[in-house]
Amino acid sequence: MHKPLAALFVRFGFWLILGATALGAIDAHAKLEAGSAQAMRDLQQKYADQLANSPLKRPVVIDSVETDGGLQGDIYAVVDHPIDEVRRALERSSQWCDMLVLHINNRRCRAMRSPEGEKLTLSVVPRYDKPIEQAFELTFVHRVAHSTRDYLQVELHAEEGPMGTSQYHVMLEAVPLGERQTFLHFAYAYDHNMVARLATMAYLATFGSDKVGFTAVGKTAEGKPEFIKGLRGLMERNAMRYFLALDAYLDGFAAPAPERADKRLNAWFQSVEQYPTQLHEVDLATYLAVKREDRQRDAAGAR
Repeated sequence: MHKPLAALFVRFGFWLILGATALGAIDAHAKLEAGSAQAMRDLQQKYADQLANSPLKRPVVIDSVETDGGLQGDIYAVVDHPIDEVRRALERSSQWCDMLVLHINNRRCRAMRSPEGEKLTLSVVPRYDKPIEQAFELTFVHRVAHSTRDYLQVELHAEEGPMGTSQYHVMLEAVPLGERQTFLHFAYAYDHNMVARLATMAYLATFGSDKVGFTAVGKTAEGKPEFIKGLRGLMERNAMRYFLALDAYLDGFAAPAPERADKRLNAWFQSVEQYPTQLHEVDLATYLAVKREDRQRDAAGAR
């Protein structure tokens, strides 16, 4: 492939990966939220069998769809944490930051207050080994839409994104499932224009041609599962990375405060490595070195 064209595809592909993963964007006609505790309980009943028999080695169901204006995805999951822990993990933008930087490509996250409410700015690099100076910054408004004893809904929203993407939106709902578990619904979507869509498809047909998601669409000649590719595969890979970040962040509360950051890093990496076909990128030593560098840089900048 011609080098400038290849570079363009890589650049477009990266920014669309950002849109599909970190934090989707919303199609004007898509309804992301269940909207109430009862609606969430209905969803839990609807997916109960799939959650109990999930091939993902944990009670998780992933759904993805191409909308008229972009992409939308949903994750339904049961986590072994009471809803109070989930609320504590998601009610503040600073805590979202701590969770989001578990992803290897998220090199910095800053929480702030503004007249619009709490915000967070996420810095994402195209590859884990690229310097922070090459990161793209995306600023989200953080809003707690509902927070009651039996229902939590938290949203992040950004109107503008890179390379033809817009209306980024991520939404998480939670209801208690007994005293020790919580049923979660993580929804995300984004809009993209035709140029962005075509560039992403070109990227996935070349540099990303070997990448797959989690939905089985058939079997190979050897009888193994054949997994979805393309835009939906991209959505599913990265949605799973962020769900695993949330789960690892929640697990960290069991450790003493000084040990939580390291526990969460190790938990995220170990969880990702359960799905090497879809999610493997680097070894543990490399991942921890990247995050150690980020921590040292941020600590130096805060002095």
